[in-house]
Amino acid sequence: MAPNGVLRNLTLALVASVVVLGSLLFIALKLYFRGTEPAGTWDGWWERELRELREREPPGSAEMLKQVVVLGLDGAGKSSVLHYICSQKARTHIPPTLGFNSAQLRVEGLEMDLLEVGGSSNLREYWPLYLSDAHVLVFVVDSVDRSRLLTARQELHTLLAEEPRLPLVVLANKQDKGDALSTEELREELALHLLSGQREVFLLPTSATWASLNTATSVLHVKSLLVTLLSQS
Repeated sequence: MAPNGVLRNLTLALVASVVVLGSLLFIALKLYFRGTEPAGTWDGWWERELRELREREPPGSAEMLKQVVVLGLDGAGKSSVLHYICSQKARTHIPPTLGFNSAQLRVEGLEMDLLEVGGSSNLREYWPLYLSDAHVLVFVVDSVDRSRLLTARQELHTLLAEEPRLPLVVLANKQDKGDALSTEELREELALHLLSGQREVFLLPTSATWASLNTATSVLHVKSLLVTLLSQS
């Protein structure tokens, strides 16, 4: 009879595999059936935003499809960042991503495909699989969660070793909290100085909330940066 620990590890591995497979199918179906969800559902908000942007664009505008991968530990605020990049609509609660999430945004003749992958420990080993097709990596860090900064740094540098030339945008999120670490402190904690000269690295303070959209920590600055980076790539 197998020890309980072995059975538990096998169960976690099977669950993670099922989540990954199901999430890949989810993303593929989203892209194939884009825009078919009924209005008013959470699952369809990015499709509605995309349709609205397309209606504003003049016909014949040039399009470039670029992929952005959004990663970070669970609880860092990735889903909130993604929401306010793609939609300036207030929400009282944005549920965390348990597996994967995808969103499409079309702006200035550029179509961005944003893929968010859950940050729980059983999903992090799959993160590198999504880097090969990415044009930019966005890594979200909880500026308040000091106890897991070492884990965030280790996971980030493991990712960067996989794709040494991929542009990196680090978001020092939750800057609206009184005990948040500054960007200077996070630069040191995440050892970003070690990346000097290796790749394009950007560290932005963010607050992924409705109240912060018109402040210096608005995620709309992230959106502008992504448009600039992806237009150049």
